[in-house]
Amino acid sequence: MNRQVRRVGLALTVMFIALFAIASSIQVVRTQSLYQDARNVRAAYETYKTQRGSILVGQEEVVVSGAVNDQYRFLREYDSVLYSPVVGFFSVFTGSAGIERSMNSLLAGQSSAQFFEQINALLDGNPVTGAAVELSLDPELQRAAWDALGNRKGAVVALEPATGRILAMVSKPTFDANLLSGHEYEPVNAAYRAYLEDEDQPLINRAIAGDLYHPGSVFKLVVAAAALESGRYSTTTTFENLADYRLPGTTTTIQNSSGKTCGEGTLVTLEQALIRSCNIPFAMLAVDLGQDRIRAQAELMGFSDDLAIPLSVTPSTYPQEMELSQVALTGFGQFDVRVSPLQMAMVTAAIANQGVLMKPQLVDQVVASNLNVLSQLSPQVLSSPMSRETAALITRMMVDSVEFGAATNAGISQVAVAGKTGTAQNGVEDPYTLWFTGFVPAESPEIVVTVVVEDGGGIGQNGTGNQIAAPIAKAVMRVVMDR
Repeated sequence: MNRQVRRVGLALTVMFIALFAIASSIQVVRTQSLYQDARNVRAAYETYKTQRGSILVGQEEVVVSGAVNDQYRFLREYDSVLYSPVVGFFSVFTGSAGIERSMNSLLAGQSSAQFFEQINALLDGNPVTGAAVELSLDPELQRAAWDALGNRKGAVVALEPATGRILAMVSKPTFDANLLSGHEYEPVNAAYRAYLEDEDQPLINRAIAGDLYHPGSVFKLVVAAAALESGRYSTTTTFENLADYRLPGTTTTIQNSSGKTCGEGTLVTLEQALIRSCNIPFAMLAVDLGQDRIRAQAELMGFSDDLAIPLSVTPSTYPQEMELSQVALTGFGQFDVRVSPLQMAMVTAAIANQGVLMKPQLVDQVVASNLNVLSQLSPQVLSSPMSRETAALITRMMVDSVEFGAATNAGISQVAVAGKTGTAQNGVEDPYTLWFTGFVPAESPEIVVTVVVEDGGGIGQNGTGNQIAAPIAKAVMRVVMDR
C-alpha cells in the first residue's frame, strides 16, 4: 500500500511541477509575445482603455492618439503616408503592424519597464499613458527619398554607417494607416481587404520584407570582399577578357551588360571589372572562390540573420548546394541570391565603416509619460566582416566607378562619392530590377544610401541602375552634403 501511495504522490508531484512550469512560462516568459500576438483580441481591446504613446520623427509627432467620444475613447491618427511602412498601423479590427506592433507593449503602457507608472496609475485610479517612441528617421532625408523615388515601385534605405541609425526608409506603393485605424468595422475591413488584394502589395515594407530581390551587380561588393579577404586575390588579379563565357558544365553562355569584352586587352583586372561592372570576370571569380567562401562572407555581412530593428527583417539568402554553373551566376547577383535593400545597405555600411558592421536600428529612445527615458539607442557592433585594408580597396574602386565607371549618375560636384550600380534580370521577358548603393563623402562617410526600383522603373528592360536608381540616391546624398 505504501508503495502505491508513494507512486501516486510522485505522479501528483510531477504533474504539479509540470503545471507550475507551464503557468510560469505563460505568465513570465511568454507574457510579452502573447500580449503582442495579433490574435489576442482581449489585449487589443485593453489597449484602447489607455492613451497610446506617440511616435515621433525629428521631435515631431507623426502618430498620436486623439480623444474621441465612443467606446474606444482614443483614435489613432497618422500624420503622413511617408512613414506608413515604418510606423505601420494599429487597428481594433485588423491588428497591428510596423512599430505599432513591435513596440506595442511600451506604446500601450503595458511593458514591465513601466512598472512604477502602472503602480501609480493603479493607486490614482487612472489608466497608464503609453510611452513615446522616438524614431531615428531624419524627416528631411525621408522626404527627399520619398520625392526622388516618385511614383515608381521600390524602396530607399539610408543609414549612418558609424552607428547603424536608420535615417530614411521609404517603400512604395504604400498605404494610409488612417483608413485602418477607424472605429467602424465596415469601412476599415473594406480598406484592409482592398490593400490585401492589391497586386502591388502596399502593406509590405519593401525595404526589409516581402519576396526580396535579385541583387544583380551590387552583389559584386560581397564577392570582391570575399576574394580580397581570402588572401588569394588582389585588385590587380587578372582574368581572361572574354565577350562570351560558357557556364561550367553547360552549353549556356553569358555576356557582360555591354555585350562586349570588359574594356580593351586580353586580360582584365578585378579592379577594372568592378569599376565597369563586368559580369564575366565575376562569374569566373565566383567559380574559383567557391560557394562556401562567398556564403561565409555574405553571412558575416548579415545574410541569413533573423534581425530585428525592432521591425522584423526577412533574412537575405545565398543559395546552398549549387552546381558550378549556378555559382558562376551568383558571382554577379543572379540565380537564387535574394536580398533586401536594408541588407545591401548593411554590406555598403561595412565598407564605409572601415570593415565594421553596426547593427541597424530604427528607435533612438523611448520616453515614458513622466519623461523618464525607458530605453536609449546604444550603437552595437554586429560583425567585422572585412579588414580595414579590404574596405579601403573596395571604397577606392567604388569611387572610381562613380567618377568614370558604371555609376556616373551618382556623382556630386566637388564631393567624392563611392557607389555601385546593379541591373538584375528576373526572367527572359521580365523587367529588370534596378539598384544603386553607395556612401558619401567617401573619405569620411556620413550616410549610406541604397535604392531599389522594381519593374525596370517603368521602362522594362531598357533601364539601368545607373540611369534610374543612381539619381534617386544622389538626391538623398545631396541633402546631407548641402547641410
